[in-house]
Amino acid sequence: MELRCAVQKYAWGKTGKSSLVAQLSQGNSTVPIVEDDPYAELWMGTHPSGPSVIKSSNEPLQNHLLSNVDSLGDEEKKVFGTDLPFLFKALSVAKALSIQAHPNKKHAEELFATRPDLYKDPNHKPEMVTAWLGPFEALCGFRPVADIKFFLQEIDELAAVVGKSACEALVKAESDSEEMQALRECFSALMNTSEESVAFALKQFEQRIPSLSAEKKDALQCDLFTRIATDFPGDVGCWSVYFMNYVVLQEGESMFLGPNVPHAYIFGDCLECMACSDNVVRAGLTPKFKDIDTLCSMLDYQAGPVDRFRMQWSTVDEFCQTCSPPVPDFAMARLRLPASATVDKAYSLPVRCNASILLILQGLATSAETKEDLSFGQVLFLKAGQQLTVQVKGEQDLIVYQAFANV
Repeated sequence: MELRCAVQKYAWGKTGKSSLVAQLSQGNSTVPIVEDDPYAELWMGTHPSGPSVIKSSNEPLQNHLLSNVDSLGDEEKKVFGTDLPFLFKALSVAKALSIQAHPNKKHAEELFATRPDLYKDPNHKPEMVTAWLGPFEALCGFRPVADIKFFLQEIDELAAVVGKSACEALVKAESDSEEMQALRECFSALMNTSEESVAFALKQFEQRIPSLSAEKKDALQCDLFTRIATDFPGDVGCWSVYFMNYVVLQEGESMFLGPNVPHAYIFGDCLECMACSDNVVRAGLTPKFKDIDTLCSMLDYQAGPVDRFRMQWSTVDEFCQTCSPPVPDFAMARLRLPASATVDKAYSLPVRCNASILLILQGLATSAETKEDLSFGQVLFLKAGQQLTVQVKGEQDLIVYQAFANV
């Protein structure tokens, strides 16, 4: 079944036809692109904040699942009930998203029970991000402590807003547990500094940057800092550049972000798959509510290189790969069928024991089952056990991403 999917026009999204999300939306919608509008996210799934509907009937996908329970796999129903456990997205990021983290399942239930106005569902939100169409930039997890100490020693303005006692505690920390506690104190002190003090320190550092040598600017990642500070003047989140790992994912590379991992996407296009939730705890780089106390108390303060978040894809055959994060809610597969290799031959996607959603990201093909064309931007729902066989058409490779429950 082909789906029509919701577009979210958050302010940080790329505008008009420059947005991958806007381009994809044309594959399953007749609504024209508005060039000045931001197109931030395409949601594929059943989440009530952006539910997909069946294109032929306009029936919400969730309603269809409730009346056609055989669409879901047996193990999927046993673990998650009669709804999809995942939310599949495409993102087009023009400027940084908020400094954020997502609660674990127990914490999400507590936040939903006590503050449903801010936290809209009781589910956790582990997520996997995969870069598409070039480099994707992000901040992710706390840097190695040695890096943070270096920045605190080199940037007096940052040390001033963190505070002398917190900085000294981090410098003196020796064991891993001492470093984690000291890092918690430093980051919490930074986030709780008055807006006036933060803005003053940011302005001082911005004014000092032009006088630094090229080597020093590079060592202090001044280009990255300046880009973010230009978009968010006076925002405490600008200093997060010096606490969190800066990572650039190349096309096709992936990261997994578990509960309580601080992160912020900065620029680029990506695909995301996550548990079906929209719970976000924010504390910077956003005009939205900043729940600083909750964020600082819940964060994972384990410091280290960003490589610990990277995910590897496994080869199924010469055309298909899969990636399975350490959660049951979702996994992903991707298919690249070269046009030249399939001129006289159809390809059958591996049959999944659970329901799945597919996104056509490039190329043109014909479905052997329906005899209909599949093209860029189309989103398909396959019920558990359903076969899809495709024949590539034209001169472009066919690229498809697929999301499904990992049980």
